[in-house]
Amino acid sequence: MKLFMIAAPASGSGKTMITCGMLKLLKEKGVAAFKCGPDYIDPMFHRKVLGVDSENLDTYLQTPEQIAAILSGHEEAYGLIEGVMGLYDGLGGIKEEGSSYHLAKMFHIPILLVLDARGMGRTMISILKGICAEDRMHLISGIILNRTSKSFYELMKPLIEEEVGIPVCGYLPVLPDLKIESRHLGLQLPDEIQLLQLQLDQLAEEMRDRINFLPYAKEPVLGKIIATKNSTGGKPLTLAVARDEAFCFYYKQNLKELEQKNIKPVEFSPLHDSSLPKCDGLLLGGGYPELYAKALSENRAMCDSIQSAIERGLPSMAECGGFMYLHRFLRDMDGTEYPMVGAIDGTVFNTGKLCRFGYVEISDRNNRFGTVKGHEFHYYDSTNNGEDAVAKKPVGKRTWPCMHIAKNHIWGFPHLYYPSCPELVDYFVEQMEQYHEKFVSLF
Repeated sequence: MKLFMIAAPASGSGKTMITCGMLKLLKEKGVAAFKCGPDYIDPMFHRKVLGVDSENLDTYLQTPEQIAAILSGHEEAYGLIEGVMGLYDGLGGIKEEGSSYHLAKMFHIPILLVLDARGMGRTMISILKGICAEDRMHLISGIILNRTSKSFYELMKPLIEEEVGIPVCGYLPVLPDLKIESRHLGLQLPDEIQLLQLQLDQLAEEMRDRINFLPYAKEPVLGKIIATKNSTGGKPLTLAVARDEAFCFYYKQNLKELEQKNIKPVEFSPLHDSSLPKCDGLLLGGGYPELYAKALSENRAMCDSIQSAIERGLPSMAECGGFMYLHRFLRDMDGTEYPMVGAIDGTVFNTGKLCRFGYVEISDRNNRFGTVKGHEFHYYDSTNNGEDAVAKKPVGKRTWPCMHIAKNHIWGFPHLYYPSCPELVDYFVEQMEQYHEKFVSLF
């Protein structure tokens, strides 16, 4: 697979739109999509374009061997990685680890740098010189000027190539009808944007003759790869996975880690279904439950079904949005309180700002499993966050209590990355096995 990365000096430069346009153009040739960092939403746009899952590559959450295994598992002709934030922005905004550049450096991946050129002249040369000066491995292979006119592109291209020493491989003009709006957690979800496929088709056509990117793709240097071991024997256990408009944030590798333990995911909708499917465990992922609070609250049949199952001992994991859903109440910005499942005696409420944003390391106080890596990204907080684990920032000394962890549940705001702690998966699967033997096998 020939691989390249789309990166930029900062968020908001147009990485996602250009990535989606390129994926459209490469679809017939065979292409795999990847997102650098822990983001859930950008991969949803990749998935809408390709009709297949996009995968996260994260040098903080994953080991080099795990990333190499993901990349080597693809047989497509091309692989396209969308970068995160600014090219060199890693842990805490000050370290290289976790940045787009760290990933590119690890596997010798060529970088196409997108520069938002609107409102700039020669200043863009100074910006590009500064960015390229930090590129010790000379991975920046091409430059794309976004939001500029054809005439100005033709004027600047030879100057940039002469003074910066990097080829300028294309440009895009300002396209006012082709944009993705943002909200507090990032971009709008793909399903919320009307005529998205038509917009992306138009974008691809705009890019077809303006950006020459294929010559820059090349095979990555993967190094050591760890082979994954699949569980053998035994009847699969069933995991009910919430997936609908309100709950849609899942890492493919998390579900794959569970499937390798003989766990079969079965999707259900807390919004539209009236009860849980027959299952041995429950997974409530993140999403936007606050946007659907009224509908979730009014579906009392589902709330009661989940509450009854948890009281019966059904093993469950809930992260961020799923954690919010399990509370007794969800309080909106206007003060309206919506009754939720009620498994957690507390209220979640909008703080108006990001809470505990960024990467974290979670350690269980009772040592049921080791330390698991994850991240938090939410505007809501809880009157009952739990105190069964300790969260620690990977940069600095900040720690705080978090999570509700017991024999049959793991609940909290952090999004966890399961492959970073196999003991966590083993612990949860063991609880599912015990529940199956005690309850499900009797019927």
